[in-house]
Amino acid sequence: MPAPAGGTPYAPLTDRVRPVRPGIPVRPGLPDAPTFQSSPFMNRYPLWKYVVMLVALAIGFFYTLPNFFGETPAIQVSSGKATVKVNTEVFQQIEETLKASNVAADDISFDNNVNNASVRIRLHDTDTQLRVKDLLNHALNADPNDPTYIVALSLQSASPKWLSAMSARPMYLGLDLRGGVHFLLQVDMAGALNKKLDSDAADARVSLRDKGIRDGGVNRVNQSIVVNLADQATADQASQLLSNNVSELQWTTSPVAAAAGGGFQLIGTFAPATQRTVQQNALKQNITTLHNRVNELGVSEPVIQQQGDDRIVVELPGVQDTAKAKDIIGRTATLEARLADPSAPLSINVTDPVPAGDELFTQGNQVPVLLRKQVIFTGDRITDAAAGFDEHQRPDVTIKLDTAGGRVLASVSRDNIGKPMAIVLFEKGKGQVLTVATIQSELGERFQITGAASAQAANDLALLLRAGSLAAPMDIIEERTIGPSLGADNIKKGFKSVQYGFAAIAIFMMAYYLLFGMFSVIALSVNLLLLIAVLSMLQATLTLPGVAAIALALGMAIDANVLINERIREELRHGAAPQLAISNGFTHAWATILDSNVTTLIAGLALLTFGSGPVRGFAVVHVIGILTSMFSAVFFARGMVNFWYGSKRKLKSLLIGQVWHPDGPIRPRDDGDDEDGADDGPGSTGPAGGKKRLPAGKTGRAKPAVPAAATPAKQPSGKPRTTR
Repeated sequence: MPAPAGGTPYAPLTDRVRPVRPGIPVRPGLPDAPTFQSSPFMNRYPLWKYVVMLVALAIGFFYTLPNFFGETPAIQVSSGKATVKVNTEVFQQIEETLKASNVAADDISFDNNVNNASVRIRLHDTDTQLRVKDLLNHALNADPNDPTYIVALSLQSASPKWLSAMSARPMYLGLDLRGGVHFLLQVDMAGALNKKLDSDAADARVSLRDKGIRDGGVNRVNQSIVVNLADQATADQASQLLSNNVSELQWTTSPVAAAAGGGFQLIGTFAPATQRTVQQNALKQNITTLHNRVNELGVSEPVIQQQGDDRIVVELPGVQDTAKAKDIIGRTATLEARLADPSAPLSINVTDPVPAGDELFTQGNQVPVLLRKQVIFTGDRITDAAAGFDEHQRPDVTIKLDTAGGRVLASVSRDNIGKPMAIVLFEKGKGQVLTVATIQSELGERFQITGAASAQAANDLALLLRAGSLAAPMDIIEERTIGPSLGADNIKKGFKSVQYGFAAIAIFMMAYYLLFGMFSVIALSVNLLLLIAVLSMLQATLTLPGVAAIALALGMAIDANVLINERIREELRHGAAPQLAISNGFTHAWATILDSNVTTLIAGLALLTFGSGPVRGFAVVHVIGILTSMFSAVFFARGMVNFWYGSKRKLKSLLIGQVWHPDGPIRPRDDGDDEDGADDGPGSTGPAGGKKRLPAGKTGRAKPAVPAAATPAKQPSGKPRTTR
């Protein structure tokens, strides 16, 4: 090699720096220095993954949007009786009534729900809301004391129609955030005792008949059962039998005066302890039945609890469909099966006198029906009811009874084959005949009712039978709307805590991780968007513990991004190329993120399974937040990084903040790829800035000797340099 002007020749190239692949930093004299290879295509998503990201953003945006429109006053009209349905004729009548009264509604919609159709009228202010309620009550209900339709005040989402057409609805807010509906129900304990006595009277009647003991009648008289017998021996025999078969009652024998006909009476009454037990069981059964009925509303975290000895409190948080809630909760209905009077004329006039032993009821469109007073079985004997089709493909309803109900029905049906039997639904003290069917053969615990007009009619009947009969009648004695129990200030503080927490996280991440911090903040925003969207799609009820779960989900989601960013820094610290550092950072951090989220998810599922009330509300948001955070922190954040850096073939550095070294921060020097000749500034890290340390016990290769007279060649500094 020719010598430079006025000096000694340069030292050999092999003594200055090893030949390396372009872009790989080495330290002179280290023959075993590692080399890193990366592909320019390793950080590129296929097109379908970007499509998935855009679809997730669109779904999150559209299903979160209804939560920002708020609510507006509304009126809801639904059926007030089990045998009456809201149809298009009612919808047209409502439209005509509003038009005749010059009321301009913002929107009128007909919800043709299979189980409970309703009409909703959205109005612009509360004054118009109250006026419309009075108008519709007068137009739809001829008898205000026995309303055919329920016209109730309600709140409806103010979101536009095109969002409602996408089934995009806002999530509900709990009692502690928005309030809800409160009912106080009074249980008729005297009715519970009478109902139990009627059931015991039927059991006593069957027991005496099975043993061949002749009696003069078994009847309920006030709060007791009276059995008329001819002589003392028969009375003693009946007393011993009923004491074993109907042990709930205390049986006593008393003679009957000759003037009253003579003979003996066997009287059964409840003991005080048994009476309390019957009343407590009736209260518990009513609470269970109310739970089953509330499930039809889809209400989460309902409060149904006993208050005092004979009252039940029902609180439904975040209920918008208040008319349906009042219909189902206030359905103080009981079911009874009775024999129809076969001697009754085909055409019955309501004004005609009712024969002795019969009662007059109506069926369908007020068609009168005469039924016997004797009750065969009540609704609490029904264990299941399902709609289906018989062997001739006709709609039918299959009913299952418990053992006691099946035994009574078998005895009655055996003696009344070919005679009609009816099922009566009692609501608010009035009975309506649901169906009348002819007994074709002896019936038992399982039997079928055929002859329904349609499959829908069979489904409606099965629903009424399956929903559960109340053990005792109930009346709504108090109804009110509950305001936010924590106050408006506490609600604002709850939501502001999430906002301030998000802002603090965003500022820290962008200051510490620069561009990668910006990617993390965007991913965190997507996580919050998807979390609210999923809660809205599930129509979940958000409570104050749920707000706390959202704040916790944000902190856990950003933790995954911190792990990824620090892993990328670690790769850069060990001399990896930027593209390889990105790939290894996401790949190696995924296992840690998955492990931590799975363990947290197990804890959340345990809370969801065994918790109740506020704990369950917290768990729902917590579990959903874990799932959305894994998508946003890993998949979505990687997509943004790939989109930004994946197309750069000669990537020299990453904007990921300062890469710290145990000996101090690395100050990268110019790697020779740019034209300014200056050192790369802090915050821009890459292979040129990677400072490698020698392993313990290793030293650098000795430098070659230079003649004293010669000018020493420029040696490389102790910091690594890169050759191209």
